[in-house]
Amino acid sequence: MIDGETVPKWLDELADRTVDPTNGGPLHAQLGVVLRSRITDGSLPPGAQLPTEAELQDKFGISRSVVRQALHSLSVDGLIQRGRGRGSVVAPRGEHHRLVQRISGLSTQLPEVTTRVLSLEPERDAVAEAALGVSEIMGLRRLRSAAGEPVAVIHTWLPRQLAAGLTADELTDTSLHAKMRQKYGIAIVSGRRQVRAVEASSQLAASLGVPAGAPLLLLEGTSFDGAGNPVEFFRTWHRADRIVFDIDVLKGSDSELAPAPAVPAVVSNTPPATGPSRDDLASRARALSLDLASFSDHLEHPER
Repeated sequence: MIDGETVPKWLDELADRTVDPTNGGPLHAQLGVVLRSRITDGSLPPGAQLPTEAELQDKFGISRSVVRQALHSLSVDGLIQRGRGRGSVVAPRGEHHRLVQRISGLSTQLPEVTTRVLSLEPERDAVAEAALGVSEIMGLRRLRSAAGEPVAVIHTWLPRQLAAGLTADELTDTSLHAKMRQKYGIAIVSGRRQVRAVEASSQLAASLGVPAGAPLLLLEGTSFDGAGNPVEFFRTWHRADRIVFDIDVLKGSDSELAPAPAVPAVVSNTPPATGPSRDDLASRARALSLDLASFSDHLEHPER
């Protein structure tokens, strides 16, 4: 009991001497790690009240100044909000949501997005060259920010013949897909994506304002135009503390679909009329599907 109040259960259950003056690390940094872990693992959700300075001081056997240093550090990092007379509360998560199954990119899905071109030059990348089916490619590196904060680095490779006419100025604060549609009449309508967790390299960490080794979400894949030609290969590194991937889930799959009812055969003495083959119909169906996807994407995102 402290000041007549019950110590929060999670705080009472912490192992003794979690903050240890003999381990050589600053006490305020050790306390910061303890509190930070409780915030990031959800034990202290957004809006939750943190223990008072007196509770933390009593539990860990440390001075009030050490507690205040730790709380100040968490406040600077945006993890908590402090106010006179109301103590400290866990701050709302500053996260943005992206639908990864959409062709549209961050520039159309996040608010207040800005784009800065880091480089646009010929490059060599065996994976990108194989995906695009060409040996001469251009590399485009961009930094995307949302609400003034860097959230993603995008590295895109394009066939050199296609990208030779693009400039860094015209790709600043705009969508690459929109520029390709406007300048070349190329609409990206399909693609394949993969997501994996990676650590931030020193270069990515510097661009995104995170520590080296921080977790990032890597989205990579190839995009195709309406004719099925590969147009771009890309890798996008997202800050895992700022970007959340959303996925629309639909019930059922090909294996769960019931077979279509059999159509009774019609007996006729009239010979069948000559018409398109099964392969021709399948080809037309694929082309129609791509055209519809492109038209739908244009209606949903006319600005791209």
